[in-house]
Amino acid sequence: MQDRFQADLKDAMRAQDDVRKMTLRSLITSFKNAAIDKRGELSEADAIEILSREAKKRREAAEGFRSGGRDEDAQREEAELTIIQSYLPSQLSEAEVRAIAQEAIAALGTGDQGKVMGQVMPQIKGRFDGKQASALIRDEFNKAKA
Repeated sequence: MQDRFQADLKDAMRAQDDVRKMTLRSLITSFKNAAIDKRGELSEADAIEILSREAKKRREAAEGFRSGGRDEDAQREEAELTIIQSYLPSQLSEAEVRAIAQEAIAALGTGDQGKVMGQVMPQIKGRFDGKQASALIRDEFNKAKA
């Protein structure tokens, strides 16, 4: 994936796309730091985790800028978010996450919500926002319990 980032960075430099260039440089740095911390090569799962974390940072920053009335900065963060999301695996829909949660509840029962969360979260990691997923799973768990 790092090779892909390097190639895309060269393309962005040729096209003089400053936002894409800045975003890719930031991602490359994040990947290098993670490899140093891990003291080895990064797996595909590590790459998805890093991309998800960077996307979350951009999403939260954009929300903060919007609430602070800084629309131009929010738009820049959203542009970076769009670039990062292009490298992430296809995202799951809310209905797909609910279906996964329902399957887990059917398999595990309504005894322990933590076990359901533990089974669902690895399946959707990097493909759906964790905070939203938690709320959806809790909602499905409560429906099944009632």
